[in-house]
Amino acid sequence: MTSLREKPEQGLPLFIAEELKRLIDTGVLKPGERLNEAALALRMGTSRGPIREAIRMLTGLGIVKAVVNRGVFVRQISVREMLEIYELRALVFGFAAERATEHVTEDHKQQFEQLLAQMDAACETEDADRYYGLNLQFHALVMRLSNNQRAQETYDDYVKELHLFRRRYFNSPGNMRRSNTEHRTIYEAIVKGATARAKSAAERHVLSGRQRLLASIDDSSPLSSQ
Repeated sequence: MTSLREKPEQGLPLFIAEELKRLIDTGVLKPGERLNEAALALRMGTSRGPIREAIRMLTGLGIVKAVVNRGVFVRQISVREMLEIYELRALVFGFAAERATEHVTEDHKQQFEQLLAQMDAACETEDADRYYGLNLQFHALVMRLSNNQRAQETYDDYVKELHLFRRRYFNSPGNMRRSNTEHRTIYEAIVKGATARAKSAAERHVLSGRQRLLASIDDSSPLSSQ
């Protein structure tokens, strides 16, 4: 565990939130596990105040969930919930890609091309963490180009709910390459102004991601026991 004693007090909650997020992402803190403020404060060598504030941040991101009179737990969703969220996410992302054809500029095209190239590079080096972050940026750019704030907020909520499990299938180079091929198809449809094709490609991309996630779930996965 990284020592937190030298960290400035003002930035301490954010630093702790990132560390807790890392522990959740790597499975040290498991889905459904209760977060004990006192134990975490002792583990990180700090007081409970920054721990409490960090947990509030993660609650806002949908990574942990507060249960009245019970405490705060690492977010856990069932297979059924996951499938339903993916269906809705596909619809919203398809809508955004369709609308993006109306608002894309030369500057946006450059941003897309840079992201696609960087994701290709991440595939070559098999850097799943880097790919995952770039993937989120690609989707966020499409959502911004929808020019619909409510759609963006709804999509962000879905992403937060699925975050804990979506990261898992990005550790496969084959999955990353297939994902980025789909990204390129979406991008090409958007820049050509092909609204129906952009919408269809975006929806298929999200649903293909759902299939990749399902394929990665084994009998020991927290999802499969729900």
